[in-house]
Amino acid sequence: MAEQISKIFNHCKNQGFFFPASEIYGGVPGLFDYGPLGVELKNNLRAAWWKSMVLDRNDIEGLDASILTHSKLLDYSGHIEGYNDLMIKCRSCGGRMRADHLKSKHCVLCGSPDLTEPEIFNLMLSTNVGLIDNKDSQVFLRPATAQNTFANFQNIYRSSGQSLPFGIAQIGKAFRNEISPDDFLFRMREFEQMELQYFIPPGSDDYWHDYWLQERLSWWQSLGLSSQRLSVDDVKPDELAHYSKRTFDIYYSFADGFKGEIEGIANRTDYDLSCHSNNQQDLNIQSVVNRNNESLVSMAIVDAQTSKQIVPFVIEPASGLDRGCMAFLCEAYDESVRANGSRRCVLRLSPSLSPIKIGIILLNANQVEQEGVGHIKRSLQRHVRGRIVLEFVGTESEIVERHDAIGTPFLLIYRRDASSISRDWSVISRSRDEGDEEMIGINRVEEFFFEKFRNHF
Repeated sequence: MAEQISKIFNHCKNQGFFFPASEIYGGVPGLFDYGPLGVELKNNLRAAWWKSMVLDRNDIEGLDASILTHSKLLDYSGHIEGYNDLMIKCRSCGGRMRADHLKSKHCVLCGSPDLTEPEIFNLMLSTNVGLIDNKDSQVFLRPATAQNTFANFQNIYRSSGQSLPFGIAQIGKAFRNEISPDDFLFRMREFEQMELQYFIPPGSDDYWHDYWLQERLSWWQSLGLSSQRLSVDDVKPDELAHYSKRTFDIYYSFADGFKGEIEGIANRTDYDLSCHSNNQQDLNIQSVVNRNNESLVSMAIVDAQTSKQIVPFVIEPASGLDRGCMAFLCEAYDESVRANGSRRCVLRLSPSLSPIKIGIILLNANQVEQEGVGHIKRSLQRHVRGRIVLEFVGTESEIVERHDAIGTPFLLIYRRDASSISRDWSVISRSRDEGDEEMIGINRVEEFFFEKFRNHF
């Protein structure tokens, strides 16, 4: 793990974003648990993607398909045969690693040159359902959400009233038995995907492929990723997945020279719907697929222009929710040194992603005053989607520093006016990024924060 990423990981672990899964027993490589702040960040990023894909558009429907996947669905899609990596084993230390991770002919774990020849390793995880444990009861934990979406294409096409072009969006867990999971949230065995399958008329794929590349680049930047740290790779023909005609990969420069893919936008042509269709011989299929005599449905639809049956092409923007969280944390992490030599860490997350939206500080208050501020919090919560927390214990400087370190964009600070006979409270708004303070009237608090957050949700 790169030094900067390791520093960010330790910071996030200490603050309660993420923890290695089952850490009390040594953990499981490639598995992480999201803590109180991490689950809020993840929920916020998930909601931002769903809003941009489904809520803000009229041509995309949602789906939440099952994780356990019929073996035939993954067989006819080509995953059982082709979803593999080449694995190498070190004879000296017993370690296993992906062949494409070797930068030399030496083990990445111990440095030994005594390595086996590459062997094919299937990345999918399987289990069995029912009373009998045999091949007929085998199902797979889906390696991606895509195939479950294609299996539901006709259901959603008929029930939604959509016509081409239209999409099906899905966010959900996926599982891959990675040979060598590493790099914090970048390569995991259990992770979450945000995938869109956008169905289009054959022949319009080049236009829609470019369209979705620009849409996705704009979305990442709108939430705070720097354009200077984003790049696009047009995947070489000999490196394309078996279903892809062309793929754009969006890369993000995380830290210390480590650049990783955060989204792929694939032109899947008519491959997926064709391979799951039962009347392939009657269709003008352009992809090469295995003959399917077991599917119960035809995946063709009637073209409104020609009245002929067509199999739609598919453009697939697919991103990793966990990798997205990692990218935004790397972008937001800002460490500086104060004049006295102490370090100050600030997570400059967009307010729409920040785990806590507003921290309300009220120190040395009695029970009645605390209950009054609690009422203000409940009023604010009507306008702010996300957590608002009350802070009654500690010093103001400690609380401010902690909220800077976890990315809280705004603080509402109640300070008692010691010079006033009535000992009234002054209400101060503090901005994380500007560091400035603004006094606001106690009756303007709700209006003030409504304006602050109206552009972020």
